[in-house]
Amino acid sequence: METESDTQQVDEKLYSRQLYVMGHEAQKKMMVSDVLVVGLSGLGVEVAKNIILAGVKSVTLYDPSPVTYSDLGGNFYFDESVVGAPRASTCAGRLSELNQYVPVKVVDTLSPKGMSCCVVTVPMKTEELLKLNESCRTAGCAFISSQVAGVFSQVFCDFGAEFIVADKDGEAPQMSQIEAVTVSNPGVCKVLEDHGRHGLESGDTVKFSRVQGMPELSETEHVIKSTGPFTFEIGDCSGFSGAATQGYITQVKKPVKLTFKPLSEALDNPGELMLSDFAKFDRPGLLHAAFRGLAKYTDTNGPITPGDATAGAAVVSNAKGFFDGDLSEDQEKLIASMASGSTAVLSPMCAAIGGIVGQEVLKACSGKFTPINGFLYFDAAETLPDEPLPAGEVAPRESRYDSQIACFGFEAQQKILKLSYFLVGGGAIGCEMLKNWAMMGVACGKGGEVHITDMDRIEKSNLSRQFLFRNTDINSAKSTTGAKAAKVMNPSFNITPHELRVGSETEDIFGDNFYDKLDGVCTALDNVEARLYMDQRCVFYGLPMLESGTLGTKGNTQIVVPGLTENYGATRDPPEKSIPVCTLKNFPNQIQHTLQWARDYFEGDFKQAAEDVNAYLSSPNFEETLNAQQNTKTETLLKIRKTLVEERPYSFEECIVWARLKFEQLFNNDIKQLLHNFPPDQVTSAGTPFWSGTKRCPSPVTFDAEAVCEDAEMKNHFDFIVACANLRAEMYGIKGNTDPAFFMEALSNVIVPDFTPKDGVKIAANEAEAKEGEGKADSGDIDANQILADLPAPTTLAGFRLKPVEFDKDIDDHMLFVTACSNLRAINYRIPTEDTHKSRAIAGKIIPAIATTTALVTGLICLELYKLVGTPRKKLTAEAYKSGFLNLAIPFMTLSEPQPPAAQKTILKGKEWSFTAWDSLTMDVGDVTLQEFLDYWKNEYNLEISMLSFGVSMLYSSFANKAKLAERLPKKMSVICEEIKKSPLPENQLFLTFEICVDDIESGEEVEVPYVKYRFR
Repeated sequence: METESDTQQVDEKLYSRQLYVMGHEAQKKMMVSDVLVVGLSGLGVEVAKNIILAGVKSVTLYDPSPVTYSDLGGNFYFDESVVGAPRASTCAGRLSELNQYVPVKVVDTLSPKGMSCCVVTVPMKTEELLKLNESCRTAGCAFISSQVAGVFSQVFCDFGAEFIVADKDGEAPQMSQIEAVTVSNPGVCKVLEDHGRHGLESGDTVKFSRVQGMPELSETEHVIKSTGPFTFEIGDCSGFSGAATQGYITQVKKPVKLTFKPLSEALDNPGELMLSDFAKFDRPGLLHAAFRGLAKYTDTNGPITPGDATAGAAVVSNAKGFFDGDLSEDQEKLIASMASGSTAVLSPMCAAIGGIVGQEVLKACSGKFTPINGFLYFDAAETLPDEPLPAGEVAPRESRYDSQIACFGFEAQQKILKLSYFLVGGGAIGCEMLKNWAMMGVACGKGGEVHITDMDRIEKSNLSRQFLFRNTDINSAKSTTGAKAAKVMNPSFNITPHELRVGSETEDIFGDNFYDKLDGVCTALDNVEARLYMDQRCVFYGLPMLESGTLGTKGNTQIVVPGLTENYGATRDPPEKSIPVCTLKNFPNQIQHTLQWARDYFEGDFKQAAEDVNAYLSSPNFEETLNAQQNTKTETLLKIRKTLVEERPYSFEECIVWARLKFEQLFNNDIKQLLHNFPPDQVTSAGTPFWSGTKRCPSPVTFDAEAVCEDAEMKNHFDFIVACANLRAEMYGIKGNTDPAFFMEALSNVIVPDFTPKDGVKIAANEAEAKEGEGKADSGDIDANQILADLPAPTTLAGFRLKPVEFDKDIDDHMLFVTACSNLRAINYRIPTEDTHKSRAIAGKIIPAIATTTALVTGLICLELYKLVGTPRKKLTAEAYKSGFLNLAIPFMTLSEPQPPAAQKTILKGKEWSFTAWDSLTMDVGDVTLQEFLDYWKNEYNLEISMLSFGVSMLYSSFANKAKLAERLPKKMSVICEEIKKSPLPENQLFLTFEICVDDIESGEEVEVPYVKYRFR
């Protein structure tokens, strides 16, 4: 029977990055799920935003309560003008703008009937909450209760007595290549160690495919027993026809059945509580009692006024009745603090918990990922003062910042308003950060300013997670659009957008005088290179850095504090392994290899070939440039001759003929030549089969326009011709065509020449031979000169140019070619094929992304910003700061103290001095001469400079030419540096950096010192 989800069409352009997290099946289930959101304060609007962006079927809002000043701290669609208006109806219109596919409506009656999930995001009386939970169970509706109380939070999930999880972790199924399977009982399977561990656990199910030597195993499933990182046992293989020598295994994920307790049962018997911070082992149980104590008080007395010590004491007294054991003095203080700020709605907390709760809603709707079973508690108590602030300091002021004032005091809020920060990146994390900062009041006061830079433009695929952007903003600058949207949320937000890349080329804009005025930097970047550059800037200027990143449901945050923590670049991931050349060219064994090969082919035939022709036609010094590339000179000229003369098309039909002949060359003739050089039965000098291990013996593909591949179910033969012909036509400015009938007619007239493999063709059998071939010079300069002479003179083709086609993963025509090309090569080598969606992710190196994870990491890192600002009556140590690692799919979250910086010890001025990457020897005496510079270190530190360098240039050395030294010594340091750079120093540059080698004058021993930070202006 066809279900509603089967007929749903997924907008792959909109949900592109999210689909790599949720998958098509889960997305379709979400698209038929109706969600009820109860409560539209800060947490409610965050949850609603996240699930609307994700693309559920509909969102229904229930919250007739009036907007208060506390709500303005978290609901980014509220401002002072709507205080007193009903919360749900006030923000419904703005929420409906987030996704054209998700209708948003407001109801006056609270009922979960017909809903897939009901999520409560505001405090409710316990009796009402229990009734709603029971109603949800009766209606078959998943129930989530959540609330934020200042910097404390609670989440509870009840998905019913029986809930099926289709994919417990969202990880790609483990896949390995078989090296051997024994004919034994049990059969022992060994995977190729070159491709890493099999990653399986005993009890996992695997499916075998394309097995060589043991055909009985192919397309069968087995439960395995892991016996090592590269081996596992399966069932009885003793009666099989022979040992397996090659093939693939793929993990088969099985559904998991979960049982949930109703709230009425879980309150008294919560079971094991999820831990989010290993430094707070006792915290979940304490907060369970604290929230119960708070609910008991507010059920009778209503919300607590900030600073009400009497109410706080009552909550502590209530909590004692729910806590197993005696409360310590510190625990009682914590509960009292929670009670005092319980009405506070803080944007970072709402964002963080809204990300978690939003993902739980999507789990309920889709059955994808493991839900929170019961309660989750999270807090950021490290941000709070150690002792209660005076009531007047936390009292409401009818201000949009009342919530923050209630937690941290009026004085801390004034500091936040004056902050100056540099936000690098305006994408998903950048949008969330701008929203949080606008709500917090960052740079919203006199003297405060935020600079944001991002050189990218808005694309449709951004809209599902970069919530400040709309359809009408596509092709607009991210930084400018984001800044404009944030100012709507808080008109006092002082923000300046830039559309520049950060790097050495923009240091005239983002220079010394720019960083000199900052309080810190926040990175919202998608690449390591830019992060490392910003890290260097922060280390040099002694600025804190707020760093975060996401990968699907996984996220991380890192707080970098000058002198207190290690900097971002102190630890790095190992570089990504490159694919060996010979593997790409002749011996692929994974779809990643064939996709890279297809991309390289695209680059060579549709971009590089056109650029070479254009260079020949337009560059006056083309021959000179060509002669500088002796290794590829002849190859380049042959390519130009083919592209410009021999294979130049004049009609689209000729493009089809070219594409058909390319098919024959790539997937038939070249394979025949390879098998001619290395026959299937070839053995190595050691007597082992040549085609074994990672070398898969290929077979030619015979063209069949109707052929459909086994795995991806794509018409790769026909798709290749269509995509290839149209790309060729685009390159030559010929009008394309995609009509199948037109192609079939044209293909029927193509004459494909017979092919006979040749002797003497050199093919590299391994990486060493491939590298040896690359290093050899291109012989045949005489031929090259003749080819060049025979080409038509550029003057005869005045105005003629080809269009280089730059590969873009988001252009479907480009991906059709790359996918078909990759799959055909995969078929050659019996590698499982992939569809366009999966191929796009691999070939385009797409980073999976979803709004929930983004909201969570930005919320967490903004909590660290509170700590950097500081509050009265609080002395922060390294232990108070938290870096985070999380995975919403499992779910898992751990916060831990950041690592301290590595230190070096040296003797300076007769005393031991320990310095780190954060330290430098600062010299702020104006612009002095080189002689004065040398004398300064003698007089101040008793050190003699033996070598002084600026970048890669030596300014001074004790063994340098005396005459040259005598000329340089009286010159100012800035003048010497300008002479070396051969350009004036920028006007906004205040510092020069020098490396020095020094010896102690008394002992003569070398002394290790950090770099010199020399201020000359």
